[in-house]
Amino acid sequence: MGLKIELKPGERVMLGDCVITNDDQRTRLFVEGSAPILREKDIMSESRANSPAKRIYLAVQLMYTSKNPTAYHELYFALVRDITQAAPSMWPLIESINNQILTGELYKALKEVKKLIAYEKELLDHATR
Repeated sequence: MGLKIELKPGERVMLGDCVITNDDQRTRLFVEGSAPILREKDIMSESRANSPAKRIYLAVQLMYTSKNPTAYHELYFALVRDITQAAPSMWPLIESINNQILTGELYKALKEVKKLIAYEKELLDHATR
């Protein structure tokens, strides 16, 4: 069974290492196969990766879309080391992300990193109050 993607006018989707931009009307695509797919709202650009957790998301995204995910492991683990030294309370979330990466479930790892980003925001909001 394939994946059905509905795109709004002008919406973009990443399919493997290609970016597909929809024209000016709604479009429905049916994708069969195992290429990595990310909707525009889930794509992290370097310019938007402006916090430690967002940089981890970007590293996992690069793993997910790469033909050689291990090429980004060194970057990922350096970022993880830095964030857990700064905020040890993040370790349970990091452990969950690590488990997804180690089992090759990189899309699930991205979903877990979103929880890390939300937790980081909570910590920063609490610190600024």
